[in-house]
Amino acid sequence: MFARAGCGVRRVLVAPRRGYASISPAVNPGSVGPFQVFDRKVKALQKDRSAILEDGKRSRTVDYIREEVADRMIERLLDIKRRYNAILDLGSGPGHLSKMLEPHMTRKVVMLDSSEKLLNRDPDSEFEVEVERVHGDEERLLESIPRNSQEAIVSCMSLHWVNDLPGILVQIKEALQPDGVFLGALLGGDTLFELRTSLQLAEAEREGGISPHVSPMTDSRDMSNLMGRAGFTLLTVDVDEVKVNYPSMWELMDDLRDMGESNAVVGRRHIIHRDTLAAASAIYEALHGNEDGSLPATFQVIYVIGWKPAPNQPKALERGTGKTSLKDVL
Repeated sequence: MFARAGCGVRRVLVAPRRGYASISPAVNPGSVGPFQVFDRKVKALQKDRSAILEDGKRSRTVDYIREEVADRMIERLLDIKRRYNAILDLGSGPGHLSKMLEPHMTRKVVMLDSSEKLLNRDPDSEFEVEVERVHGDEERLLESIPRNSQEAIVSCMSLHWVNDLPGILVQIKEALQPDGVFLGALLGGDTLFELRTSLQLAEAEREGGISPHVSPMTDSRDMSNLMGRAGFTLLTVDVDEVKVNYPSMWELMDDLRDMGESNAVVGRRHIIHRDTLAAASAIYEALHGNEDGSLPATFQVIYVIGWKPAPNQPKALERGTGKTSLKDVL
C-alpha cells in the first residue's frame, strides 16, 4: 500500500470490460482491422506531454506505480533461470523495468515505445545494461522487430492501451524464437473502480446519463484464453493489486494525467462539468473514503507468462495417464 505524501500522485486509466473482434491487426489503413477502442495518436501525444512537462520532472514524480509493478515483474523474471543475450521491452516508456535489469540477467535491452519523447526521457547512465531504443508502434511490432528474433519479450503496463490485444499477442509470439518467453503486466478490469463508479453515479445524477471517462480493460480469464489462442504454451496468469491513498480525487486525476494515462477512448467527452466533478468527489469520499480522510485507489495488475512452442519443451501428460490418486495425496 502506498500513501501519497506532500506533493503528488496522479492519473491512470479505468475499466469496464473489453470485447475482442479480431486476432490480427490491419495491415494497411484501407484494410479491415480491429475495432478502434483507443485513439492511438492521442495516447502518443499524452505520453509525449508527460515526458516534457518541467523537463520530465513531473512524470518522474508519478513513476511509483510502474516502478512497483516493474519490481514485481523482475521477481518473476528471476524465477526463470536463464541469462539472455537481449530482452525486448515492449511499450517501455522511459524504461521502468529496463532500469532494473542487471548484467547477470541480460547483456542488452531493446526498448520500444510509440512516444519518442518518453522513450528518450532518461539517459543511458541510469541503466546497468546496454540500451537500444526503437521508436515504433506497439500495435505493429513486426514492422520494427523481425520474426523469430527475440529470446525474451517483456511488457510493463502498456498493453492495456492497444486496440487489438489478441493481435499483438500473436505478433509477440511470432517475434519470439522457439522456446522464447513473454512476460507481461497490464491493468485489469477492477482498476480504479472507486473513481469509475463515482464518476458514473455523479454523471447519472447531474446529467441523466454516463459517458466513457474510463478506459475498457480485460480480466484474468480473458488473458488466459487470449494467450492460449495466440499459441503460447506453459501459461501462467495471476492477479495482484497495488493500492494508493490520495488526499482527494483531484490529486489522483492530476497524477493520472502526468503519468500519460488520461482517457484516450475514441468518442470520449473532452469536458466534464464542474458540478459533476464536485459531485463525483463527494460520492468518492462517501463510498470509499478511509477513516483518516484519504481516498484509496486500486490498481489491479494482471501478470502473464507464456512460452513459444518448441520441440524440447516439457509437455503435459495425456489425460488418464496419472499413476497417483489425488485421494491418496489428500
